[in-house]
Amino acid sequence: MLRQQDVGHRVVVRRIVGVTGDRTLFTDALGELVDLTETDLTLATAKGTVRVPLREVHRAKRVPPARRPAAAEVIALELAADEAWPAPVKSRLGGWILRAAENWTGRANSALAVGDPDRTLEEAIDAVVKWYADRGQQPLINAPMPLASPVNAALDERGWTARPLTLVQTSMLAPLLAAPARAGLPPVDLADTAGDDWYAMVAEHKGALPGTALRILNGVPEKVFAHVRDADGELLAVARGAITGPDRWLGVSLLQTAPAARRQGLGGHVVRALAQWASQHGSARAYLQVEERNAAAVALYGRLGFTTHHTYLTREFTGRRPGGDA
Repeated sequence: MLRQQDVGHRVVVRRIVGVTGDRTLFTDALGELVDLTETDLTLATAKGTVRVPLREVHRAKRVPPARRPAAAEVIALELAADEAWPAPVKSRLGGWILRAAENWTGRANSALAVGDPDRTLEEAIDAVVKWYADRGQQPLINAPMPLASPVNAALDERGWTARPLTLVQTSMLAPLLAAPARAGLPPVDLADTAGDDWYAMVAEHKGALPGTALRILNGVPEKVFAHVRDADGELLAVARGAITGPDRWLGVSLLQTAPAARRQGLGGHVVRALAQWASQHGSARAYLQVEERNAAAVALYGRLGFTTHHTYLTREFTGRRPGGDA
């Protein structure tokens, strides 16, 4: 049977649809698992969203992705994402990018392992450890999968641990724009700068925002900050959109809703507004990054039409090799 860690992955579900005589009738559904509750599971299939009561599920299992993205596609998207989240301190290690931002977010404080590091893998890992140690930071490596499988294998051998798996999900803008909007929602204000209450809502989730965080959030030429307020001016939802890369990807980040305003459709409302803005500025595709374990967010993005393009692991240096050797 499926579990919460299967949300965001491609699965096949055999469903009981009836009985004829002494024969049980089944039908199969293949798609991305976008939600799993105590009573139902929801799939995003090629024919649309399908909700299946668990009492009707005969068998269900995770299956391999339909197609692994080409290495060039993964690299291009990862570089666009790096451009959208610009660490103030960067260095190159061949094709790898070393990033530091006073420890604000893993994305801005990890080595992005894409391309050729221009040395052996062991030497590259040693260089990453030294670069971060020289700055008084814990060495981290962002390893996109399946592109960086050799990197992950080498880090396993060296005893590096891993943070929760992150899904890099994508969607064309057209279906986001075509989705019907829920009536009665407040308008989305897209501004070139973020209000103080925008930063305060983000800080509730990300922790206090140092000056480095403000440099990252404002360091992209083409970006907007989404604000949704009620009639009294109270902030209900926020997000940031940025267009980067030669393919002009829309990166959606920091989508958050006030606790009292959740489950009202504001998340989709904000994403559609960002998609409209990006479409008017020459973008055709969007991406976002979400932890696999964040079932609610994965379910929301699945309902909007996002599917997993690839994944990545943020690997952490423990300072010790397997067996206890330093």
